[in-house]
Amino acid sequence: MNRLVFLPLLVAASLQAQTPAPAPKPAPAPKRAPTIANVAYGTHERQVLDFYKAESAKPTPLLFFIHGGGWVNGDKSGVGELEACLAAGISVVSINYRYSWQAQLAGVMPPVQWPLEDAARALQFVRSKAGEWNIDKQRIGASGGSAGACSSLYLAFHDDMADPKSRDPIARESTRLWCAAVTGAQTSLDPKQLKEWTPNSRYGGHAFGFMDPNDRKTRDTRFAEFLEKRESVLKWVKMYSPYELVSKDDPPVYLIYPSAPAIGQPQKDPTHTSNYGVKLQEHCQAIGTECELVYPGAPNVRHKTISEFLIATLKK
Repeated sequence: MNRLVFLPLLVAASLQAQTPAPAPKPAPAPKRAPTIANVAYGTHERQVLDFYKAESAKPTPLLFFIHGGGWVNGDKSGVGELEACLAAGISVVSINYRYSWQAQLAGVMPPVQWPLEDAARALQFVRSKAGEWNIDKQRIGASGGSAGACSSLYLAFHDDMADPKSRDPIARESTRLWCAAVTGAQTSLDPKQLKEWTPNSRYGGHAFGFMDPNDRKTRDTRFAEFLEKRESVLKWVKMYSPYELVSKDDPPVYLIYPSAPAIGQPQKDPTHTSNYGVKLQEHCQAIGTECELVYPGAPNVRHKTISEFLIATLKK
């Protein structure tokens, strides 16, 4: 090698040896493993749940978590408020449920029946395990985001679905909640309401069959047809829309959204707009049901986060 070329290589190697190597990035903390994983509450592969036990000498309150994903995807692994609740002595259950497109392929109408009925059945199953899992049957609060939030509000506002005369002991358990705390909730499934609240609304038709079940990308593409054919599905809207189910004896609910509302104006994210929250809160206040609404600049905020609300409500 030419000496003039060799010398720069030596200098470069020397400088490289003097430069410390960057510190390795810390490995991400492993997710907490459930105390009991994939407990079956039904016969379908999606009807399973995870249980995280808070250590306590007396029965603990419970967070009942329902994942989001528009009822067409998602799973139980990403549990919101898990660590905060366990640290506060609140046990946690996170559920999977059958998707609406699976119901549609099975000929079930409306397709939203499966995810919502699964949420109710899983809640009853968990209550049947109260003694074994050291759970306070009364103090159960539901939570979730987006579709999981809508499912949580469905449970919060629905009359008790327990069947005290059933031969099935699980079906005899209550579906009532102590509270619900949710993020980005769709509070109504009525296309007429949604169009009035948020003109560029696009979500909800798939809950009633306005979707190609073989193509999940079509979920939000048939809102105009959903609105046009509203009368044909109105009986189901009234059965499954949280807004339609509110009554004075319902538990307190907490809703949080990432942006401020603008009723009657198009929204950047119409599927998770706080317009939903404003209209539900108005409705709850008129009926006499407690509903706390949080968004940037919201008035009368008592709990800044879901975990604050859950801990304060479930532990009081």
